[in-house]
Amino acid sequence: MVPMMLLAALCTTAETENDLLAFGCGGLVFALGVFLRIWAQMHLHYRLKIRKTLTVTGPYALVRNPIYLGNTLILAGACMLAELFWLVPIQIAYCAVVYTFTVRYEEDHLTEKYGDAYKEYVSLVPRWFPKGTAGLSVAEGSFGRYLSASLLAEAHLLLLLVPFVVKELGIAWISHLHT
Repeated sequence: MVPMMLLAALCTTAETENDLLAFGCGGLVFALGVFLRIWAQMHLHYRLKIRKTLTVTGPYALVRNPIYLGNTLILAGACMLAELFWLVPIQIAYCAVVYTFTVRYEEDHLTEKYGDAYKEYVSLVPRWFPKGTAGLSVAEGSFGRYLSASLLAEAHLLLLLVPFVVKELGIAWISHLHT
């Protein structure tokens, strides 16, 4: 995520000067990405000190890689917040390439770790685009039990907003100096 975040934070070329559009759409897409990561965390328990099992509930009942989809939404939202709507399709293509290689590696590892259970999961649940729940439970899981821990584990994502706030304030300050 770092190269695209840096580009969005530092680039001022062809910015959309419609703040309502940039901050409204960008904030919504960014928030959807954060929500998806939190929801995934509540089921995956990645950063939590819990024994890992094959996760097939929550967003994992819809797609096999909700964290990466969340990251893609976060980056798309960041590009919009940076007023760089032209960068969104480039960023999505970047994520598609990077995450395709990452997922192929991870799927080999998960097949070794979980065997036939993972192979069955792969046959039921699409990698990227939801087709339904395939008999798995979207609602199953301990919503309340892991909510606060998942929020805490994903709170660092809010720091991703800092460069865009600084960029906007810096540009406003520079504009003010020139008037």
